[in-house]
Amino acid sequence: MREVLSVIGWQIQLTGEIMADNISDLDRFDHAILATLAQDGRISITDLAKCIGLSKSPTQARLRRLEDSGVIVGYRAMLNPIRLGLDHVAFVEVRLTDTRAPTLSAFNAAVALVPQIEQAHMIAGSFDYLLKVRTRDMSSYRAFLGDTISALPHVSSTSTYVAMEAVKEVMLSEGS
Repeated sequence: MREVLSVIGWQIQLTGEIMADNISDLDRFDHAILATLAQDGRISITDLAKCIGLSKSPTQARLRRLEDSGVIVGYRAMLNPIRLGLDHVAFVEVRLTDTRAPTLSAFNAAVALVPQIEQAHMIAGSFDYLLKVRTRDMSSYRAFLGDTISALPHVSSTSTYVAMEAVKEVMLSEGS
């Protein structure tokens, strides 16, 4: 059992990890920080402070708290896959041979190592996983399906749906 100390809407586990109790623990300044960073993750602390209406030191402390609590999990460059020649998107239903824990763990670990698989979701339904796969074109997808997806641990069968156009693709941002 972990002991937890609650301090002003935040919990500090005795391991030193800080975490928000839930989203309602975030005040208007925290939400303003998240909204601003979702639009410009490279903004300086000085400019962020100006945007949210606080001075630099409390803004920096709040940002560090949001990072330490796991609300902000990182910063990264957003790449345009089409400019990189990765125009082809397919969604693949995957059925496994069984759904016992070792099977799921083996499949999950293998999928995590495949860069062409952008997303992988375990599904409750007539199939086990839904994968979002991005490749150069139909020919490269066909080779990827046969050489990689079909060779993943415990794959029994697959069904592919090719996206004709992305109508909406967004990353999680404040207000989502």
